[in-house]
Amino acid sequence: LLFCLFADDTGIFAPRGAFQDYLATRTRPDGSDLGPALGALFDTLDTPPHARQTSLSEQLAAFPYVNGALFAEHLGTAHFDSALRGLLMEAAALDWGAISPAIFGAMFQGALDAEARRELGAHYTSEGNIRKLIGPLFMDDLRADFERAKRRSRPELERFHARLAALRLLDPACGCGNFLVIAYRELRKLEVEVIQALQRGQQVLDVADLIRVNVDQCFGIEIEEFPAQIAQVALWLVDHQMNLEVAAAFGEYFTRLPLRRAAHVLHGNALALDWETAWGDDQPEAFDFILGNPPFGGKKEQTPVQKRDLRAVLHGIKGAGVLDFVTGWYVKAAAYMQAHPETRAAFVSTNSVSQGEQVGILWNELLGEYGCRLHFAHRTFRWDNEASGKAAVHVVIEGFGPQEISPKRLFDYDTPRGEPHERVVPNINPYLVEAANVVVLKRRTPICDVPPIREGSALIDFGELVLNEEEATGLKSDYPQADAWLRPFYNGDDLINGITRYCLWLADATPDRLRACPPVIERVEEVRRRRAGSNRAATNRLSTTPTLFGEIRQPVQRYLFIPKTSSENRTYIPMAFLGPEAVLNNTSLYIDGAGAYVFGVLTSAMHMAWMRYVAGRLESRYRYSNTIVYNNFPWPEPTAKQRAAVASAAESVLAARRPHLDAGATLADLYDPLAMPPALVKAHAALDRAVDRAYRPAAFPGEATRVAFLFDRYEALTNALFA
Repeated sequence: LLFCLFADDTGIFAPRGAFQDYLATRTRPDGSDLGPALGALFDTLDTPPHARQTSLSEQLAAFPYVNGALFAEHLGTAHFDSALRGLLMEAAALDWGAISPAIFGAMFQGALDAEARRELGAHYTSEGNIRKLIGPLFMDDLRADFERAKRRSRPELERFHARLAALRLLDPACGCGNFLVIAYRELRKLEVEVIQALQRGQQVLDVADLIRVNVDQCFGIEIEEFPAQIAQVALWLVDHQMNLEVAAAFGEYFTRLPLRRAAHVLHGNALALDWETAWGDDQPEAFDFILGNPPFGGKKEQTPVQKRDLRAVLHGIKGAGVLDFVTGWYVKAAAYMQAHPETRAAFVSTNSVSQGEQVGILWNELLGEYGCRLHFAHRTFRWDNEASGKAAVHVVIEGFGPQEISPKRLFDYDTPRGEPHERVVPNINPYLVEAANVVVLKRRTPICDVPPIREGSALIDFGELVLNEEEATGLKSDYPQADAWLRPFYNGDDLINGITRYCLWLADATPDRLRACPPVIERVEEVRRRRAGSNRAATNRLSTTPTLFGEIRQPVQRYLFIPKTSSENRTYIPMAFLGPEAVLNNTSLYIDGAGAYVFGVLTSAMHMAWMRYVAGRLESRYRYSNTIVYNNFPWPEPTAKQRAAVASAAESVLAARRPHLDAGATLADLYDPLAMPPALVKAHAALDRAVDRAYRPAAFPGEATRVAFLFDRYEALTNALFA
């Protein structure tokens, strides 16, 4: 039906509107005979003129022979009613000739409920986002090569044309074929320009002899049968649309009917298939480009079947259990490129594969074991697309290939004129930096000689040992002895937003005093009961000590608080000093006994630049970690004078904050990029300069320079460790 709708408005059916007229004149308004009428039409489209019955009606006989196996499969008769017939008539009345076949992906996703979309990973990719991928992957280079060939000689142009016709594209999670459709359309458009340059005003005798790019250059794999069939049809339709553009460019009608060549779209499991042999006799010697938007699926969202398929692909990779489902395609592509070094790949992915703990596992494998290198990337962006049921995820587009291919590039395609600008941009992780392709692995201890960082305590109390301010006040009022057990308690968000809660710190509480305070003993009993009823053995064991936190990691002196999660909109992560009476939970980190120098370096532009590139994300918020961010950070080696200057500037930052905090402002208020007090802005700028000078005398002109410098230092430190 989709083919017929397009064919009716693009010249495949003649006269224009033949399909709409057929529906209107050969079927009843109640729809009762619409199914058989469509069956008769499909049979006709699948039958060459010489084999058709002579008694065939003139109206049916006027329809062309399509071939290409598009109508070869005989389906059961569809049953319509008046409402369904009305919908089809409305669809036929639209002008489908101006609609991109790439819209089929949105139609397919829109027909799925949210659960089905999640399970299939059906994240429809808009044309704009597809162009963000195919541009730096191959179209930008092809256009540049075309311009060079055009300036040089006709033989070079002819060789370039032959190269276009020899390209082979693979989308191993093709869905409805959006990536292949757009990529094929762009190749056909470029071919028209090549032919025009070759002809240079000469009259074209037969344009069919000049067109060499065809749909059989496109290969796809799709696990669901229906979208796989849509992909096949969509590529034929965009092929015909491009044939119309050829006709307009050269003044000669051109069509490819009957269809003789088709895209190679397999209905199958891409992670289970061998990409080297899956197409049998149609298998190309090598794919030039592998591209697409494979399903995402974090470790908690993967189905049992997906987990099984992923394990088979990632077998032998240490720590692979935390990897996203999409990484299976990365590893399969890397293995293919190892056998075919001329192949390059690019995928749209959830940004989890380029941040935090997944970086060290995935990219250490791709860069170290397979010899891949990243050659371009886009900074992460929210996946708001043109399909209904927008995906609430953040994604990054990245391309990778054999090590010897260069240069590495970072792209931003969201410029006003739509032209790609090569530049290093924030929010792209370290291995994407021009000088890097370095993987930051988890470390248990700091790479430099600095104080250790620790995680706050884990309560495992089911909320029973934590009280809000009202509950704490009431408890102290009724049972004054409880005041000795109440301590200020913070998680990361609480401290940033000025929320004070209290916890029951009962490590030193005597049994008699506890029993004399029924509200507290009731909470303790509930902790015991809940821990004993847990299905985790470790939690069960904690039921014998219900007055204590599950894991106690409490500082013994003044310490520096660092929240694990902070807004991506802040220039600096808010950090603060607290006394040992304040208790942190494990959504926070702390450095026991840290002084002004440590605070100064960690709240500097240098450390923030490092954090933005290596930290994980929770949605779009930064996830500061001890093992990735802090322990790998390459600290400066200052002189005594430089160290004192950093400490002094850090004290000025604390002094600039103090009057605002005393007046009731929160750290969230102070580090709001729009409302940050001018005195604090000035103090941080002075601190940034002091820390910069502790690294080198010359100023750092921007974040990209800072990160490149830090990674050079990081590499030197890691090389020294392994020397």
